Amino acid sequence: MRPFTLLFLLVSSLAFADPVTLKIGSLAPRESPWGVVLRTWVKAVHEKTHGEVEIEVFWNATQGDEAAQLSKLKTGQLDGAVVSATGLAVVDPTVNVLQVPGLIDSWAKLDAVRDALTPRFQASFKARGFVLVGWGDIGLDRWLSKGFALAAPTDLKDKRPWVWRDDVLLPSLFQAAGVTAVPLGVPEVLPELTTGNVNAMSISALAAEQLQWSGRLDHMSLAVVAPNIGGMLLTQKKLDTLSEQNRAIVLETGALTCKALTTRIRNEDDKAFARLKEKMTVVTSTPEQTAAWRTLYRETRARLAKGALPADLMDEVEKLKP
Repeated sequence: MRPFTLLFLLVSSLAFADPVTLKIGSLAPRESPWGVVLRTWVKAVHEKTHGEVEIEVFWNATQGDEAAQLSKLKTGQLDGAVVSATGLAVVDPTVNVLQVPGLIDSWAKLDAVRDALTPRFQASFKARGFVLVGWGDIGLDRWLSKGFALAAPTDLKDKRPWVWRDDVLLPSLFQAAGVTAVPLGVPEVLPELTTGNVNAMSISALAAEQLQWSGRLDHMSLAVVAPNIGGMLLTQKKLDTLSEQNRAIVLETGALTCKALTTRIRNEDDKAFARLKEKMTVVTSTPEQTAAWRTLYRETRARLAKGALPADLMDEVEKLKP
């Protein structure tokens, strides 16, 4: 075979090679603020890799709840996911320390703690075959309810609060409060809110709006229960199929996407909180009621320290807070 013919065939095979597609799961709707930012990432990867790498996002929990998505990452059915801490905790349960009720109550405190602990988490995910590309916040969780105020822990008595079936934090809180929660996956919540089988929850204003739950709730507390966080995971196995250059592009643009998500979502959550304040009854706890919440949160941490989270890690977070 002549040299120029061999060169032609080689160039042709490269030019017409199928792109590598990264399949990414998400609970977020396509047109949500998360969707807008993620679609920008999809476009950036396509352009910077000249079409050699494509991102396909499966929106709105079409690949199942976060536990299901993480299972699919392990089997190779998905190559990545943009998930909340509940999803991250499927890989490393200690990520939940960033969302312990009453432990962190502002973005400034979260930034100080999370920045310090990020190398630890990155190493932990890497050891399990995942790359923690970056963080992506969901909002500041507050108590929202229907038909009553949650000013003090005693207001939870005989109520039906929702708890994410895969969450390990709030069940401990409700147990400490002597309350029976309603465990549901995210896609199951809206029907239960409509029927009244669920009438309270800890959730961010933005998430409540985007999931169309806020219209079924009418009271909102001012006090922050915890930050609601998330992040972007990719499997190392899939990343290893990319060229070094394309792998760097995916990771760099992914990290920038996570930073953009953090900035945008925090701003959007502030706006959603302002909107809900106009529509809902705002609940402000008295100093005595606030002290009662703190007592409940301390009891919750004591329960978590018995198995769900290391006590020394929660103590470290206390020390890292500004």
